[in-house]
Amino acid sequence: MAGDATWLAQVEEAVLDPDLPIIDPHHHLWDHPTSRYLLDELLADTGSGHNVVATVFMECAAMYRADGPEAMKPVGETEFVNGIAAMSASGIYGPTRACAAIVGFADLTLGAAAGEVLEAHRAAAPDRFRGIRHAAGWDPDDRVRKSHTNPTERMMLSPAFREGFAELDRLGMSFDAWCYHPQIPEVTELARAFPDVVIVLDHFGGPLGIGPYEGKRDEIFTRWKNDVAELATCPNVHAKLGGINMAVNGFGWHKRERPPTSDELAAATRDWYLHMIDAFGPGRCMFESNFPVDKLSCSYRVLWNAFKEIAAGFGDAEKEALFSGTARRVYRLD
Repeated sequence: MAGDATWLAQVEEAVLDPDLPIIDPHHHLWDHPTSRYLLDELLADTGSGHNVVATVFMECAAMYRADGPEAMKPVGETEFVNGIAAMSASGIYGPTRACAAIVGFADLTLGAAAGEVLEAHRAAAPDRFRGIRHAAGWDPDDRVRKSHTNPTERMMLSPAFREGFAELDRLGMSFDAWCYHPQIPEVTELARAFPDVVIVLDHFGGPLGIGPYEGKRDEIFTRWKNDVAELATCPNVHAKLGGINMAVNGFGWHKRERPPTSDELAAATRDWYLHMIDAFGPGRCMFESNFPVDKLSCSYRVLWNAFKEIAAGFGDAEKEALFSGTARRVYRLD
């Protein structure tokens, strides 16, 4: 079965450049009835051979509070992750500092009232909370699943969302943008409206490859390249390089009898990575695992090997930025 240990174990590779320090700026934690990914599972992946020194947790609607005001329930996720981070910081579980920074969720469509939620997040994890992600992935075709936050069309352009976004500006918090590729221009508009807010584009801006987008990769790539180049003119925007191996991206790795090798991953996706790095520069880009979501398609070791293959032509300073430096600066891990 795709994503399970037996399926993933069919591809074994030696770790490339095992001493290169890595900060993984995008992973989740959860405990679902059919899927558990907590500290032990995370450390099994980060400890699979690459030198992962720290990680950043990304919201995923885990462990929300069961009681209290609806708007405040997502603060439970930050409380939960801060506890995991404290466990890791004890050193008992090894040298990797898991969840050294936390990105949570607050409903920005609450307008100015979102500020109270943001302040509660910060109070729950004053040393680690950095900002939020309010996922905006929306498409008119029902074959493309909307983000877990159930966004509306053009949500990022709505007055209520913008009013809530202003609270991030007031509090000096960052924003992770998760959308689909037709929505990238909306992120550009948002970035220009709030030039002092650090914005991180997740997962290449979500290039779709299913439903009405299936079989149109070359056409989509051309449009995506232009939209990304325009977004990169906003100096407050940074880019995460990863999260392109999900089912929604249409590569179909999870449908294969054997998972892909790092060579196969790099060959299929290299152009997306290199264009993003060319547009933003290494100092505004960071490789991300998006685990355990991308674990449906490949192992952690293979994924980071693919990143290292893609970055092989860059110099030491550029690699330092791509694998740890940009993430360290953007999420203020010093």
